[in-house]
Amino acid sequence: MKSQIYTTKVNKLAGTSYGEVYAKAKFVYKKISLKTKRRPYIRAPFFKKEKVFLDLFWVHLMDKNWQDRLRRLKFYACALDLIQNSHCKPTTKDNLNNCGEILHRFSGVTKDGKIFYVQIKENKKDGEKKFMSVFP
Repeated sequence: MKSQIYTTKVNKLAGTSYGEVYAKAKFVYKKISLKTKRRPYIRAPFFKKEKVFLDLFWVHLMDKNWQDRLRRLKFYACALDLIQNSHCKPTTKDNLNNCGEILHRFSGVTKDGKIFYVQIKENKKDGEKKFMSVFP
């Protein structure tokens, strides 16, 4: 099953140093997290406007080395735009490491033509969706 590609309305986060890009990404995250008293989330039209929680991304990001973190953080704003606005069908498969999870991988293109992928993890039991990763 082939996934469709969504073109974002935002550019990658600008910056050359990790600290600079991290501050911009955290600012985008903070704007969303101030809207709720509990766990930050955004609603995804592909999943019938269900919540996609954002906190797992930061935990997953800290497992990477700093160069990979920088590379992924540059696409953070694009990933959130894709989740909030995309109706495109993702590539879906069962998680090989955990049989109780499904992985959805969305494809996207930034305004300047860079391809990236967004991965969302869905729990089979309760249907909870978590934004896990973004990468070029």
